[in-house]
Amino acid sequence: MKNINNIIKKDSKEVELIHSFQDACSNKEFYEFIRTLPIEEEILIKYTSSLEDSFIEFKNCKNCKGLEKCKNNVVGYCYTPKKEKHIIKFSYIACKRKEKELKENAYKKNLELFDMPKEIKEATLKNVYTDDKSRIPIIRYFKEFMDKYNKKEEPKGLYLTGSFGSGKTYLIAALLNEMAKKRICCALVYYPEFLRSLKSSFQTDYNERFNFIKTSPILLLDDIGAENESSWSRDEVLGPILQYRMQNHLPTFFTSNLTLEELETALSITSSGVDKVKARRIIERIKQLTITIELIGKNRRN
Repeated sequence: MKNINNIIKKDSKEVELIHSFQDACSNKEFYEFIRTLPIEEEILIKYTSSLEDSFIEFKNCKNCKGLEKCKNNVVGYCYTPKKEKHIIKFSYIACKRKEKELKENAYKKNLELFDMPKEIKEATLKNVYTDDKSRIPIIRYFKEFMDKYNKKEEPKGLYLTGSFGSGKTYLIAALLNEMAKKRICCALVYYPEFLRSLKSSFQTDYNERFNFIKTSPILLLDDIGAENESSWSRDEVLGPILQYRMQNHLPTFFTSNLTLEELETALSITSSGVDKVKARRIIERIKQLTITIELIGKNRRN
């Protein structure tokens, strides 16, 4: 008796699935959609509800007006059926627009930001303002740097000094983003905050953080000279980083509101006293690593 009841229940469930599938197929668009799938009807019948969800997303994609207006459950992806043996598996497949976006942004995995705004990853050379003649030497340098780097000629980095808000960080970030697109790993570090976070990580990942910055193929130390100077940050952090990078010919970039002469003065004065010799040693390493360009321009942050 139990076996008969199980058969009846099974048959009624199958009938219910068939009716549900037939009802869905009364929608001509849905019917045309499933006809494009290389899947047998007896399998399709078991997945009517999921197929309807997939159909809705398929229609959304067909009438797409851009990723920002995507109506699908996962923006830029379509819930897509695929036959695997005797079942259907559904997965989210990126649309063409999303694939293009992913491809264009793939370079970002080669960028490591330390206490820098995420928007800096969007900096591009094509968006660099060229209405300021003071930028021409920088843009010329960028071209020479990329040409030499591509030829493995070990080009020097840049010490970019200049007025507040003139776009120093954006300019170098734009260059490093271009290098990242060539699959070169770049680290962009807001130096004052990095020192504070490094100091607080003595008991955790200090060595990991320090070594990553020291050995990064291309490095930007942003806003150097704005930190609260100490003998530790000068002699135990900055000095060893610059020494390693100088010995290994690793391109290093700096931005600062201070000239090298002003930076030397700032580095010489710490809570421990004045040490002009150690400050001079740091400046000499920076000179070995970089060329200096001054950028004086209007404040573009306003």
